[in-house]
Amino acid sequence: QVQLVESGGGSVQAGGSLRLSCAASGYTYMTYCMGWFRQAPGKEREGVAAIDSDGSISYAESVKGRFTISRDNAKNTLYLRMNSLKPEDTAMYSCAADRRCYYRDYTVSVLPDDFGYWGQGTQVTVSS
Repeated sequence: QVQLVESGGGSVQAGGSLRLSCAASGYTYMTYCMGWFRQAPGKEREGVAAIDSDGSISYAESVKGRFTISRDNAKNTLYLRMNSLKPEDTAMYSCAADRRCYYRDYTVSVLPDDFGYWGQGTQVTVSS
């Protein structure tokens, strides 16, 4: 059974940084596609970043240059380093997994529908 547990959320001021972690268990982590997603109140869930088992990465345009996704296969853990945080980054952040990454226009997909396993999420609040 796939289990994903996020941690590292919190409240920060604009311009600050946070690092989110997602501990995975119940499957062969290193072979899976992993991603980070977020959902703000009243808005649809949106993709933030995704990483394939071979290290291929993609980011949403809104976070490029500020967020960094990484994975530690030895620790079965996914990370999201978030720098230069903005109030509009405030959301519930969730990690997700799937047996394979889907590619769209030769780029790893960050569409929520392309991921089948989800964690509960961790809240990130950025104040101005």
